[in-house]
Amino acid sequence: MKAIVKNAAAPNGLEMQDRPTPEINGYEVLIKIKKTAICGTDVHIYNWDEWAQKTIKTPQVIGHEFVGTVMEVGKHVSHLTAGQLVSGEGHIVCGTCRHCITGAPHLCRKTVGIGVNIDGVFSEYIAIPAGNVWVCDPAIPEDILSIQDPLGNAVHTALAFPVAGEDVIVTGAGPIGLMSIPILRRTGARNVVVTDINPRRLDMAMQMGATATVNVREQTVAQFLEKNATRLRLKEGFDVGLEMSGSPAAFAEMINAMANGGKIALLGILPSAAQANWNTVVFNSLTIKGIYGREMYDTWYKMSALLQSGLDKKVAPIITHRFPYTQFAEAFQTAASGEAGKVVLDWE
Repeated sequence: MKAIVKNAAAPNGLEMQDRPTPEINGYEVLIKIKKTAICGTDVHIYNWDEWAQKTIKTPQVIGHEFVGTVMEVGKHVSHLTAGQLVSGEGHIVCGTCRHCITGAPHLCRKTVGIGVNIDGVFSEYIAIPAGNVWVCDPAIPEDILSIQDPLGNAVHTALAFPVAGEDVIVTGAGPIGLMSIPILRRTGARNVVVTDINPRRLDMAMQMGATATVNVREQTVAQFLEKNATRLRLKEGFDVGLEMSGSPAAFAEMINAMANGGKIALLGILPSAAQANWNTVVFNSLTIKGIYGREMYDTWYKMSALLQSGLDKKVAPIITHRFPYTQFAEAFQTAASGEAGKVVLDWE
């Protein structure tokens, strides 16, 4: 089978290789890949940054966002059948630790990441544990089904706190930040204000339903509030914050813009040396909750229901580029440019 492999421990370092089609054990499922999407994690691996150098063991097939068709099921698998349209949870957990056996496997300390710690889905076939397979609604477009992994991040983050009737700030208009906007609007947020430094991304934010945007190269969030608080009825600041940027400056501005008692869901990966006004956190009684991946499998259920109720059409603009898998080099250059939304590879 054909597979996209991180073969060289260097920037780019990707090549197409012939690999054996995986063989499954009794508890696994063999899936024929239809479409995959390039994640920010894949771009980190492509760029071979500090995280990738510490994490990835070359050569390795990368990728973890996909939709495909079940081709074969293990002899101990009874809930899946050949021909089903499926995606999958990219975190394989141990199944035996405290969190796994008490219904919180997303907190498992022994998690193995598909396309990060083991070979991934940028290949014609993938074998994964049956418990990681998510059966998809064939009425949802396959392009959308291929991005359920990052969409699940957006759902998990956006629903971390109640947002009905609340004023929400989203720092970072990358793909996950952008996808959070229609989720927030659908679940009742009054205002959704999005910050970034990229004008094109901010335009996309408005297209996806933001109330307003702030280019923080041109004005601070505090200056935006001074000019627009009355118009948006933001009397005391934002009730809920979604930090999606990984920028220390954005996080610091968010903290200062929150109403007393405000709640922040932190998905962006901040540098270890990032500074924040912790006195404001304490004296204003702010809550900060770290978000990682998706809750297994509550987030998947919520995401599926949202897609079936029309969210698929609202998030569709996030997919800006499509390539056949053979043009993976151009696809990765596009994804790494900072000007794209989601980039989808077609394997058929």
